[in-house]
Amino acid sequence: MLKTLFSSSTRVDILSLLLNNPEEKFYIRQIAAILKRNPAGVKRELDKLEDMELVISEKVANLKYFQANKNSALFSELKSIIAKSLGLSGALKSLFRGNSVKAAFIYGPYVEDDESPVVDLLVIGPSTPTILMGLQDIEKKFNKSFNCTFMDYADFKLRKKTDINLRKILQSKKINLIGSLR
Repeated sequence: MLKTLFSSSTRVDILSLLLNNPEEKFYIRQIAAILKRNPAGVKRELDKLEDMELVISEKVANLKYFQANKNSALFSELKSIIAKSLGLSGALKSLFRGNSVKAAFIYGPYVEDDESPVVDLLVIGPSTPTILMGLQDIEKKFNKSFNCTFMDYADFKLRKKTDINLRKILQSKKINLIGSLR
């Protein structure tokens, strides 16, 4: 089963997205757009994951929605394997991808020393319960504490011009997780 499970990078990306957003339901084209993959390939991989009972689907009108099967015996182990294999940055990227985050990056001491216990994050997007629960899971898995600032895009654009502290953060060294800060 492991050989079948990890035989495709598209499959790993899909698992990463769904396992890090277990409460969310996604349709095929939505997943393809988030992952920047071909919808036909995404559908093929989703069908295989559904056959393995790692993913469940629900048809609503003319769309078929997919989500992680939280009742699968492998759910928590797979989620842990995916998070560890992606590293902290990869786990954060995966969490933010499916949650309407326009941009996100790590700044501060962690950028220079990944042993730092505190990770400073700036997230341009909503502070949803899904993101907050996902951040808590990632904190536990990586034994880190997040200092997270959320801003909506309009506020970010305005403050980028007037807020001296924000400008210092933007000019400092950072690890870009998702999106662009333009």
